[in-house]
Amino acid sequence: MSFFRLIDKGKGPTRLFVGGVHGKEGLSTIHALKKIQSRDVQEGKLIIYNCDTSKYISTLDKKYYQTPIGKEIVRLIRYYKPEVYVEPHCYHEESYISLTDLQRKEKIGVPPLIELEKGVLIGSVSPFIRTSLFKREDVCLTLEMPCINNQDLSFDQELNLKPKLAFDLYVDILKKIALAQDRKDLENKMSEKYPLQVERARKYAREFFGEYPPF
Repeated sequence: MSFFRLIDKGKGPTRLFVGGVHGKEGLSTIHALKKIQSRDVQEGKLIIYNCDTSKYISTLDKKYYQTPIGKEIVRLIRYYKPEVYVEPHCYHEESYISLTDLQRKEKIGVPPLIELEKGVLIGSVSPFIRTSLFKREDVCLTLEMPCINNQDLSFDQELNLKPKLAFDLYVDILKKIALAQDRKDLENKMSEKYPLQVERARKYAREFFGEYPPF
């Protein structure tokens, strides 16, 4: 479900949020991205883009960036030159174990995602774009929540409490990132509630990127 919003508060950092980058994720991420309003940005710019449904190809596959959506994401990054780049994703329950597997680096070449709480995961974006399109000090994050459906969004049944808690946290993290001025500012904000997760992210960054940490 394609969606675009530009919030411009003048001088300050440029942020780019791109959701729904593959498969049907955009049907979930659009609901979170639409929650971000002008009041959630104090200065600088925030560009929000949610992609249309597409064939699922992992962003860890270099061929992804030869697809129409992959090329569009690269175009957006090159055009806006964001200092803060976030890919909001969603995952199905059966994928949780593989996404957070401590052996993920040995198995597929990238570190595991880190759970903040309530099933919301955080990590780096694909190394194919992290190291080629961004500066060392830029913020480049993947944020994952369990995929939702229209029934989940009603949030009026006890059955829907779990996805509601994850969704609300996901939106809250996106808004924190929208307020962040730079990587240090974001680390400080996140460390207030998630000190162990932030330190673990630093550790993965040092191990994987060396002198080119993503978080």
